[in-house]
Amino acid sequence: MQWLVKCNAALASICFMILLGFVDDVLDVPWRVKLLLPSFATLPLLMAYAGHTTIIIPKPLIPYVGLEVLDLGWIYKLYMALLAVFCTNFINIHAGLNGLEVGQTIAIAFAIMVHNIMQIGASSNPEYQHAHAFFVYLVQPLLATSLALLSYNRYPSSVFVGDTYTVFAGMTMAVIGILGHYSETLLVFFLPQVLNFLLSVPQLFGLVKCPRHRLPRFNPETGLLTGTPDCALVNLRIFGPKSEKSLCIHLLIVQAVGSCFCFLLRYLLAGWYK
Repeated sequence: MQWLVKCNAALASICFMILLGFVDDVLDVPWRVKLLLPSFATLPLLMAYAGHTTIIIPKPLIPYVGLEVLDLGWIYKLYMALLAVFCTNFINIHAGLNGLEVGQTIAIAFAIMVHNIMQIGASSNPEYQHAHAFFVYLVQPLLATSLALLSYNRYPSSVFVGDTYTVFAGMTMAVIGILGHYSETLLVFFLPQVLNFLLSVPQLFGLVKCPRHRLPRFNPETGLLTGTPDCALVNLRIFGPKSEKSLCIHLLIVQAVGSCFCFLLRYLLAGWYK
């Protein structure tokens, strides 16, 4: 019964976010308002959440904190809401190339599925296995629909996803990270998105002028995209002038490498960090 409540709450949050994404596509909601929308969409999940609100203190910090487990109470639920805000918005920010939004979603969703399968195999606790199997059930439809969508959205694209898809993908992964209590791992899977957000901070917070679309500039003479001064991962000079297809592939390779780095980090820190 408990898992049924969580499942219904998760689906309610995801469907609510899809509706808000559609409203954004139709009404062109300002980005400052977009930051608030996921907070409302997570309300069903937060109200149905009956899990613990504690965090395990990393072992190197225990001598300084004096605790092995810290109960955050309502602060933990605030953190969950902020995680949903991050996941739903920053796939949308790291976008603009044919296939990039869908491609990065596939890479992260595949990493999430592999992580949960590994957790099922590493445990003999039936309840723990059932919990991670539930997250596999949630991520499978996202991965399958994204793979089908990529065949139409890859360069040259015949279908454009809009905010409806990006917030749906972000909220689905946020729900899995929240219910699975592995938000740290999820954030490492989002490493390129975190890097893109940090690069974008000056423009997002008005410190530097922010154009509506922060994309590379097309050079009609060479047929290639060249980076602009705008603060975004797609504009980094290290990628050099590239075709849209080539630039998207390189960015997705960075995404895949980030996911592999997450698994390596978990392996290296196992038993030492927590």
